[in-house]
Amino acid sequence: MTTCVFIQIRCRPGSTYKVAEDIALRELHSELYSTSGDYDLLMKVYIPAGKDIGKYINDELLGIDGIERSLTTMTYKVF
Repeated sequence: MTTCVFIQIRCRPGSTYKVAEDIALRELHSELYSTSGDYDLLMKVYIPAGKDIGKYINDELLGIDGIERSLTTMTYKVF
């Protein structure tokens, strides 16, 4: 069973569109949005079963140039 997480991403000034493009090319996300507030992007990701969530995010996402910070929210149950 996959694990759904929401990841907020803060980008270096002027790099949000490039970061979003790089994420889209990697096809990691289910949904990707531009947002206002403390973070620039919000993505919904389904982590493959058996994968370590922190390692997966670190290896697959956080190496993208332009990402300054991320905040991951775990989900547990659908209502």
